[in-house]
Amino acid sequence: MSRASLPSPVHKIRKKVIRRVLGEFARGVDVRASFEGQLNRFFVLLDQALSSGDPAWLDSIIYDWVNSATQTDLEEGHKNASLLITALFTATSETARDTLAKGEALDLILTVQPYFTYALDKAARLELENRLTYFTNEIANVRQQLERLDRSKSNFISVAAHELKTPLTLIEGYTAMLGDVISAAGTDAHVHTLLRGIRIGSERLQQIVDDMIDISLIDNNMLSLNLQPLWIGYILELLRKNLLETVESRHLTLEIREFLGSKTRLYGDPERLYQAFYNVLTNAIKYTPDGGSIVIDGRSLPGFVEVTITDTGIGISPEDQELIFEKFGRLGRADLHSSSKLKFKGGGPGLGLSITRGIIEAHGGTIWVESEGYDEVRCPGSTFHILLPLRNEAVDSRLVKLFQEPDPTNQETDVQKETQTDSPSS
Repeated sequence: MSRASLPSPVHKIRKKVIRRVLGEFARGVDVRASFEGQLNRFFVLLDQALSSGDPAWLDSIIYDWVNSATQTDLEEGHKNASLLITALFTATSETARDTLAKGEALDLILTVQPYFTYALDKAARLELENRLTYFTNEIANVRQQLERLDRSKSNFISVAAHELKTPLTLIEGYTAMLGDVISAAGTDAHVHTLLRGIRIGSERLQQIVDDMIDISLIDNNMLSLNLQPLWIGYILELLRKNLLETVESRHLTLEIREFLGSKTRLYGDPERLYQAFYNVLTNAIKYTPDGGSIVIDGRSLPGFVEVTITDTGIGISPEDQELIFEKFGRLGRADLHSSSKLKFKGGGPGLGLSITRGIIEAHGGTIWVESEGYDEVRCPGSTFHILLPLRNEAVDSRLVKLFQEPDPTNQETDVQKETQTDSPSS
């Protein structure tokens, strides 16, 4: 008799095993009928595997059981196929001990154990792969949703900024005309105070609108730079002069140190770089208590110049040190957003540092912050690092000719040529 025609070792107990598993897993009549068909198919394939010695006969039903998992099963990590195979092996072992002689039961269990082990290992690996695939797809879907949300937010910022621009221009225009009328009419000082309040509010709103437009340009990679020769030291000195009144009113000490690289000529957009340094410096002022100090220093590196702005402020928690460079990434209480921009822990929409990062990165540089952590009592402070490339040639060749330094050798040559041209012998 051939091996293929020999009865399976589990043939004697097959029906009892199926009844036992059905009683444990299936409750409804329809479910029992369908489930019983699946169990019979498993044992048919197990017979083939045992007869051929190849456990791969079980692959097809393992694939089917694993791939029948619902979305809830994948979300919650249910391992239904592995659980069912384990239950089948347990039922087979218990039924063999209850039905067969001791020696025969032991032989059967030892015979089928490698095949059940193969099936369990296969099911476990497939279930893990399916769950990983599920979560990979979920992460991709979430990323797409976040990207759509970010695009929608950027579009909203762009539209809102441009829509606000027109009425704001009207407010500023009519305010100026109203001021002229009031001055001509000789109205009392109280009216001038009210008018000044309108101007200040309009200017603050104009700054916010301008910031929103800048963020929109950065988000859409449309921020253009007007590259010109500049000196970092001059920009920092201009900042010191413009913020002197604020620094003195807050009793702060602002020290700008001369460092190697501060007087090196490089090409960049001076207006945008002033804006970037202004945002970082005003951030340091805002989060440094009255009486504190701010030091601007730097150094020259191969191909780069680094500027550091160090304050004795309340510091930044490590988990927030990247968040502050995101749009609307302002930390602290939202109810302070309407307060003065340069008061201690004052308000703001949370766009300044995001704009700064966009400007610095547009120049080919980078910005980051270091701080021990947040502590309003100890005030560990923060240090912002701004790294800018030492671009010493303009992209536009016309600028190179305009700002290049004269060559004494060439000047002498030109003079000699003029002399030769004007000589009588010519």
